[in-house]
Amino acid sequence: MEVQGKIKMIGETQTFGNNGFRKREVVITTEEQYPQHLMIEFVQDKTDLLNNYSVGQDVKVSINLRGREWTNPQGEVKYFNSIQGWRIESLQPAAADANNIPPVPPAEAFAPADNLNEEEPDDLPF
Repeated sequence: MEVQGKIKMIGETQTFGNNGFRKREVVITTEEQYPQHLMIEFVQDKTDLLNNYSVGQDVKVSINLRGREWTNPQGEVKYFNSIQGWRIESLQPAAADANNIPPVPPAEAFAPADNLNEEEPDDLPF
């Protein structure tokens, strides 16, 4: 499944327990008639995927829905759901670096060649 929207919040990486379980949360606001604020968690090595993103950026997040059952000390069974992200992509096109890519002049900027000599030898290999 995928979710598209604008990043509203990116949380810090949290570490739990002695086993080093890591989790990082991001809130995506969908862009529809009734926008939804969806909290998506990235776990373990996927937490690093959020390092290159910032608040306000339009993204597409690939998600899995997770559900678990828990029995409390009183014997009551509870159910919990979570949205777990495993990939994130920017929806904003990368801006071309004007310093590295020269502008392309329009075709009208070039004058046609008028000094062609038909008697000149053709030394092209094809």
